[in-house]
Amino acid sequence: MVEERIVETPATHTTVVERSGGGGGVAIAIVLLIAVLIGGYFLFVNQSSESAKNNAVTSAAKSVEKTADKAGDAIDANK
Repeated sequence: MVEERIVETPATHTTVVERSGGGGGVAIAIVLLIAVLIGGYFLFVNQSSESAKNNAVTSAAKSVEKTADKAGDAIDANK
């Protein structure tokens, strides 16, 4: 919260304005920025991990498909 105190000196026509306030808003902004950066990092790492899992499953499925095709061809050849 910002507090202002105005002191006027009529003899010299001088006005002094003093403002005092905490830096709480800046501290909160910094903490929020750090939290967003950390959250983004974990999201990126997790997404990369999910992508690797998906690629492994796709590769395994293709391998199974090729093996099934070979087995089917072998069965057709023995008929």
